[in-house]
Amino acid sequence: MRLLFLGDVMGRAGRAAIRDRLPGLRDAWRLDFVVVNGENATSGMGLNVAHAKGLLDAGADCLTLGDHAFDQRDMLQFIETEPRIIRPVNYAKQAPGKGFRLFEARGGRKVLVAQVLGNVFMRRAFDDPFSAIEPVLKAHPLGGMASAAIVDMHCEATSEKMAMGHFCNGRASLVVGTHTHVPTADAQILSGGTAYLTDAGMCGSYDSVIGMDKAEPLRRFVTGMARDRFTPAMGEATLSGILVETDDRSGKALSVRMVREGGSLEQAGP
Repeated sequence: MRLLFLGDVMGRAGRAAIRDRLPGLRDAWRLDFVVVNGENATSGMGLNVAHAKGLLDAGADCLTLGDHAFDQRDMLQFIETEPRIIRPVNYAKQAPGKGFRLFEARGGRKVLVAQVLGNVFMRRAFDDPFSAIEPVLKAHPLGGMASAAIVDMHCEATSEKMAMGHFCNGRASLVVGTHTHVPTADAQILSGGTAYLTDAGMCGSYDSVIGMDKAEPLRRFVTGMARDRFTPAMGEATLSGILVETDDRSGKALSVRMVREGGSLEQAGP
């Protein structure tokens, strides 16, 4: 199976890149299943219903969220009716929606998608991500109920992301980090057959400060004072993420490739 994961969609530029490029990539790269992290798609803070529908219509099979999951209030109700959107499994117990789901990919094959939030350097302490993902993986063994399994580790610290990769090694097809908006260069297949990448980067303009227009972040760094709100940068976006090919019987990764499509970053793909 050919699985594509795209990192955090950032504002209008990121949405436009998904809309314009993803349909063609699905065909050109013969993709069986696509996961997109959409938690910054609406003004850089959360995901509203209209923008969620746009990402799904463009070809995403599943949208993951993150610590900004419910910054847009209409997502509180919509996530209960739209099974293709998941929020972190270790979010507050009262939160609407689900943190994992078994999806059907092309050919009837099943793909587990789960998301966990890290704790290190995050604004608030969530439930332990390792104990939260353990029962999910146990209930969906690779090569059994799930032909493939994808874990989105949404957190700040590279060490915590790496630890999650090794924790899931041999039990997930892909563990990929999101949240920091900067793609890392450590795509690999771990010893147990799990593809791993510390951070997928963002789908947004890299002529920015992690996706935001440069002026206000620079002002705050230089002067220590805020004047305006952060607004997403509007330059041409780069689609950033990872493409993994898996063995249908075992669910293990056979190959892994970085993806950087369009925009200002050096291009990469199959």
